[in-house]
Amino acid sequence: MAESESQEENCDDRERKVENFEMDVEELLEKIEELAVHITWMTFDSIAIQTNPDLPSAMQRLENAYLTCKEQMEKKWQEVLME
Repeated sequence: MAESESQEENCDDRERKVENFEMDVEELLEKIEELAVHITWMTFDSIAIQTNPDLPSAMQRLENAYLTCKEQMEKKWQEVLME
């Protein structure tokens, strides 16, 4: 009787290990996919910058506009919270 319980526990333990392994592999695959997409966009951006010399300055202006807008939104949000 004790042997069958021990075997069941071993089987349950193995099943959990297999499930954990599968989840770990799935998480790693998702991370690899995310990295692959990120690398693809970096490559695309690099090629775009090399082929269009005006793009970096346009991107800088866009980033500055975004940061200014973000700053204004934070100020407005603080004003709303103070009221």
